[in-house]
Amino acid sequence: MNLRLDNQLFIVGGATGGFGAAIAEKLVLEGANVIAVARTASKLATLKKKYKGQVETITGDITKSRTIDKILKKVADRHLAGVLVNAGGPPANPAMAATLEEWDGAYKSVLRWKVDLTKRLMPKLIEQKYGRFVFIESVSVKQPIANLVLSNSIRMAVVGFVKTLSAEVVQHGVTMNILGPGYHDTSAVDRIFNKRAEQTGLSPAEVKAGFISNLKIGQMGQPADFAELAVWLLSESSRYVTGQTIVVDGGFMNGVY
Repeated sequence: MNLRLDNQLFIVGGATGGFGAAIAEKLVLEGANVIAVARTASKLATLKKKYKGQVETITGDITKSRTIDKILKKVADRHLAGVLVNAGGPPANPAMAATLEEWDGAYKSVLRWKVDLTKRLMPKLIEQKYGRFVFIESVSVKQPIANLVLSNSIRMAVVGFVKTLSAEVVQHGVTMNILGPGYHDTSAVDRIFNKRAEQTGLSPAEVKAGFISNLKIGQMGQPADFAELAVWLLSESSRYVTGQTIVVDGGFMNGVY
């Protein structure tokens, strides 16, 4: 399928690891240009060198206002086709163990910066009468995961924000969707295995094997598989899909909706 992404400009958060890296690479291979945002300068330099002429970089924590300032300055008056809203998650904790300070931190690291980034970029997309937002959250917004009370709770607020705003901007040619990954083979999911290992006395490898045995598809997902759907949602082809939360979980979730 030709997604018609040649020379279109995208912002990709968390562009040097996991889902962000896979999506940035897929966009570039489809002919797009990427503003890659991540905290590690050396990894960004490697990405820029690998895809010379198609990747610009911003070194910084995308959850911080000063990094968002850099993003707006880098985009300037250019046409912006889409934004991948992506960063790490909050600490793994059961409900009674999470402190109020951790709740405050989760609000800032999971929700606040996404509202800030979206509100600051949205006027440009409305003026263009075109744009795509894709947020990477978690399958936990549809089926909560044990020991992830902060993620389970605050990511649901992101869903509420995206669902509400998507209805307000769709008439301007802007779509907003959420992808909820299940258990993919990324460093982010290791924190779940490590937390469960602490609680059970098993090794992280044993915990991981147990999780895999309960997955209906029989294996963990790969970031490259996830990227296929994400890039389609960032393309013109997805124009009739907005306000949706789509899980990519290999059949992990048991619910119907």
